[in-house]
Amino acid sequence: MSATFSATRPTPAAEIAPSRIATKRTILMCRPDFYTVSYRINPWMHPEVPTDTGLAVRQWETLYRTYVDLGFDIRLVDPIDGLPDMVYAANGGFVLDGIAYGASFTYPERQPEAPAYMDWFRDNGFDVRIPENVNEGEGDFLLVGDVILAGTGFRSASKSHEEMTRIYGREVVTLNLINPSFYHLDTAVAVLDPSPAPGERANIAYLPSAFDETSLEILRERFPDAILVTDEDAAFLGLNSFSDGYNIVIASRATDFERQLRARGYNPIGVDLSELLLGGGGAKCCTLELRR
Repeated sequence: MSATFSATRPTPAAEIAPSRIATKRTILMCRPDFYTVSYRINPWMHPEVPTDTGLAVRQWETLYRTYVDLGFDIRLVDPIDGLPDMVYAANGGFVLDGIAYGASFTYPERQPEAPAYMDWFRDNGFDVRIPENVNEGEGDFLLVGDVILAGTGFRSASKSHEEMTRIYGREVVTLNLINPSFYHLDTAVAVLDPSPAPGERANIAYLPSAFDETSLEILRERFPDAILVTDEDAAFLGLNSFSDGYNIVIASRATDFERQLRARGYNPIGVDLSELLLGGGGAKCCTLELRR
């Protein structure tokens, strides 16, 4: 069931912000029972710095409860000892139209996650497609309206974008990431309107410094009203957020992003995932959308 909410944008002209529609989401998550940082495969990870698995679990549980309170349908995949990054469920695949396109991870440390997620998809009635090309799931594939934005540059191979086009029959738009701290697309782009209302344009927020000039031209042309996020907020993975169209779960320290969202009529909900940030992930990394 969908509910419509409206808010007032605090501008001198006292304009009324567009109505935002919250739509129930179905998602997959993985409890971080075995979370730690024992290797380094992105700039956020420092194995020499101790991590607190108990704190990571408590922070994850806060995120889980937030989704419960929003009325989401939450499914869980069992964590596996020795796979500390399984908590970042978004990387486990991409699911659309009941088809689950499996992941094929770049680094050996994460490669065993792929069959675990594909087994879960298969056991839960999804049409599983085994990937031919390296890709890291919804980390680099974001559905915006009817278009799939696809990241490349660090993790997912650009040939996986062609594979996505064949599988889903949707337009796939390639965006090239150039900053290693924002190695997945979902760290540099937030989808604000997953299912826009009739007549409304799907919109995003993004970090300009994460992309090359060709990709920026694409983003400016397709999303002229996008929110541009500061480097300061991006440093907390503020863009690694998850939206139902009205409520947007973001990093609690991304305060300017929160301000911008409220001005556009959204309801940002800040959560503290600072321990999971040590592995290079935030709210979106922990959240894989299941679209039948």
